[in-house]
Amino acid sequence: MAGHSKWANIKHKKERSDAKRGKLFTRVIKEIAVAAKLAGPDPDANPRLRLAVDKASDANMPKDTVMRAIQRGSGDVDGANYDEIRYEGYGIGGAAVIVDCLTDNRTRTVADVRHAFSKNGGNLGTDGSVAFLFQHCGQFLFPPGTSEEAVMEAAVEAGAEDVIGDDEGGIEVLCAPPDFAQVKSALEKAGLKAEIAEVTMKPLTETEFTGEDGATLQALLDALENLDDVQQVYTNAIIEP
Repeated sequence: MAGHSKWANIKHKKERSDAKRGKLFTRVIKEIAVAAKLAGPDPDANPRLRLAVDKASDANMPKDTVMRAIQRGSGDVDGANYDEIRYEGYGIGGAAVIVDCLTDNRTRTVADVRHAFSKNGGNLGTDGSVAFLFQHCGQFLFPPGTSEEAVMEAAVEAGAEDVIGDDEGGIEVLCAPPDFAQVKSALEKAGLKAEIAEVTMKPLTETEFTGEDGATLQALLDALENLDDVQQVYTNAIIEP
């Protein structure tokens, strides 16, 4: 169970995400509404909604805002209907990029995503063009200094698929998406709170970008993340500061 992860890069990405808290609220509200629409308003019976509500809690979103989003999704109050769309493409140097969107206007969204790619040295691909380079999984990241033995005991017993230690002492736990909630609960009961806990598209291999190429690729990722209809952006690129 040995491996290597770019812990400094992970922390950098988290700091960038935290800096966009206002955008995070909008994205979580959309995700709550869609999850409630697809599988009902009860978080205990709807794992996707439970995850979205947990994200709202982590972001200190007011409970009444969460409830309104659930009501909007379940049809109790009027609201926009969102479609889920995934776009795949390439950045400079062949970096693989996946863009997950929730939109009420597909024509607008595809135009905005295509423009972001073309303006920043990339191009929009076809369905399936890069998805095979990623693993859909639950991911938990613990900082250096966390007990790997404690993490492994709690995680494996709860159904995690792998526990990976990196060269800096950080620990990564992977699980199947349906097992995310139970693994998260088991880890927290053991007093182990992950720095990052999410269902994600984890790249199977990563490529480092530095200098001008890194700056160009970062500009593409920022342009995509700043689009109103974009929920999440994934890449197999490691951009060194």
